Amino acid sequence: MRLSTKGRYAVMAMADLARRQDEPCRAVALADIATRQEISLSYLEQLFARLRRKGLVKSARGPGGGYRLSRAAGETTIADIVHAVDEPLRATRCTEHGKGCMLKGERCLTHDLWEHLGDRIEDYLVSVSLADVISGRLRANRQAA
Repeated sequence: MRLSTKGRYAVMAMADLARRQDEPCRAVALADIATRQEISLSYLEQLFARLRRKGLVKSARGPGGGYRLSRAAGETTIADIVHAVDEPLRATRCTEHGKGCMLKGERCLTHDLWEHLGDRIEDYLVSVSLADVISGRLRANRQAA
């Protein structure tokens, strides 16, 4: 299973935004995030429209406008972000309605393997916050392992 650019770019942009939340009362312009993260501005606009609808960011218009996190970085999980941009975390080909991926609708031989993998990925992304990402804790945890 591979996370698409939609999910990866949304997480990158949100981490960039979280890193700048300590700047007093300043919203972050998407153009600045686009430049720093090397992501298309029009693509970021689409992603942030979804993130705003899901309540993860707040927008401010006008001079000095841009985006801010709606809640603390420690309260926003990576799973929240990925789900907000409608990124599926399933690793199976089967439909969500219980129909299998085989021609006659049954599940494939490896269905349980991929379903369990998807569950583990979901569990991990729920356990990681934006604060974990921007603080470097993930790198420190990996080096200690």
